[in-house]
Amino acid sequence: FMKRILLSIILAVLTLAGCSSTASPVVTRTAEDFSLAIQNARDAELNEAIPVVTSFEDEYISTLLGISGDDVDSCAIAVSAMNIKAYGIALVRPIDGKEEDVRGGLLRFIDMQKQNFERYLEDQYHIAESAKLDQLSDGTFLLVMCENSDHVFDAIKASLE
Repeated sequence: FMKRILLSIILAVLTLAGCSSTASPVVTRTAEDFSLAIQNARDAELNEAIPVVTSFEDEYISTLLGISGDDVDSCAIAVSAMNIKAYGIALVRPIDGKEEDVRGGLLRFIDMQKQNFERYLEDQYHIAESAKLDQLSDGTFLLVMCENSDHVFDAIKASLE
């Protein structure tokens, strides 16, 4: 009988010990972290030509992406202001409960770019069609629409995760 009790105690201790794993803390990235990740994934010419903005104060950005600043905790966005280039890189972390609004806005931006270039500039249409949108482990959405999108996407994601 004592062996069973002792065995039960040992099993309970071992089970509890297995549950006390040290989970790595979630790191909250700032808009500046996001901006730096985008800039580091691009060359100096693009950084100068298409600057990164870290707020929705510019109504053009908000309208273009279909996202309200009230839906966002932090962001960094670089989009082409002229309709001659399918280009957009965005890191947008929505506030709780606004994930679908942000995802929807980014998907509409991709669709709009595809429509803009479908019959206009075939190479730009293919860039828009190859856009990548994913949600990172901290809830931030990463959108990459540019030449070499796979490389840029992977570089930004790796620098943040």
